[in-house]
Amino acid sequence: MNKLIISPAPHVHSGDSISKNMQAVIIALVPAYLVALYFFGLGALIVSLTAMISCVLFEYLIQRFILKGEKTIQDGSAALTGLLLAFNLPSNIPVWIVIIGSLVAIGIAKMSYGGLGNNPFNPALVARVFLLISFPVAMTSWPVPEPFSMHYLDAVTAPTTLRNLNFGVIPNTMDLLIGNIGGSMGEVSGFALLLGFAYLLYKRVISWHIPISILATVAVFIFILRLVNPANYIVSPLDYLLSGGLLLGAIYMATDFVTSPMTKRGMLVYGVGIGFLTVIIRITGVYPEGVSFGILIMNAFTPLINTYIKPKRFGEVIKAKK
Repeated sequence: MNKLIISPAPHVHSGDSISKNMQAVIIALVPAYLVALYFFGLGALIVSLTAMISCVLFEYLIQRFILKGEKTIQDGSAALTGLLLAFNLPSNIPVWIVIIGSLVAIGIAKMSYGGLGNNPFNPALVARVFLLISFPVAMTSWPVPEPFSMHYLDAVTAPTTLRNLNFGVIPNTMDLLIGNIGGSMGEVSGFALLLGFAYLLYKRVISWHIPISILATVAVFIFILRLVNPANYIVSPLDYLLSGGLLLGAIYMATDFVTSPMTKRGMLVYGVGIGFLTVIIRITGVYPEGVSFGILIMNAFTPLINTYIKPKRFGEVIKAKK
C-alpha cells in the first residue's frame, strides 16, 4: 500500500534561487565592468576587488562571531553588494575608504537588520551616501578616462558630466554611450548598462516596471523643463538619461528584490517617485547626482506601498459592478 505523503507548501518550484539571481545580476554587470577596466585600468581593478573581498569577509566574520548563525556568503549577495558599491565609487579612491564603505554596507545596512531579506535600504547605496557625506572630496574627485591606465591614486581628475551640465557644457552622446567620460566606475557606459538590462529582462530576473518608470519620469520632467525654460535646460532628455548614475541606479539598484515593492502597480508608483526625486535633487540640491538619495527615500516608502497596493489574493472573486 502506497503512503500519501503530505508536505508544506510550496509544492511546485520554479528553479529560481537567491544564488542564481545574484549570479545573473553579476553577469549582467560584466559588460559595464569591462568598460570600467578599459577606461580606468588599475584603479578600477583595485577598488572593485577591495570592495567585493571586504564585503564577503565582513559578512562571514559577523555571522561567525556575532550572529553565530548560518553562513550565507555562498549565495553571492555579499559579492554583488561589493561590486555595486565599487560601481558607485571613483576608481582613484583610497583602499581604506573602500573598506569602510564595505563595513557600512554589510555591517550596518544589512546584517544589523538580520541579513539578506530584512534590510529596508539598499546596502550599497547606504554605504555610498555615508562615504559621500564623510569623505566628500575623495568621493567627488573623478579620474579622466585613460585606456588601460596604470595610474591609481595619482590619476588626473575632471568634473563629471552632470557637473558640466550645470555650467552649460553639452555632453557628446556617443561618449556617454561608450563610456569615454568621467564619473564613478559603473556609470560611464550607457550601452554596457543597457546590454545588462536586456540580459536581466531575458532571464526574467527583474521586470521592466521600475527601470522604465524611473527613466520615463525623468525624461518627461526634463522635456517639460526644456519647454518652460529652454535657456537653462539645454540638454536633451536622452543625454540626461545617459548622464550620471541614472541608468545604474534605475536598472541595478532600484530593482533590489528586498527593498522594492512586490506588485507591478507598486513598482510603477515606486519608480515614478524615484524619477521625480532624482530630478528635484539634481536641479536644486548641493550634489549634482540625486539617484542614490531618490532610491533610499523611496526604499523607506516601500512598506507603505506594499500595504496599500496589494496583489489579489489567491482564489479571490471580484464582484461585478451593478
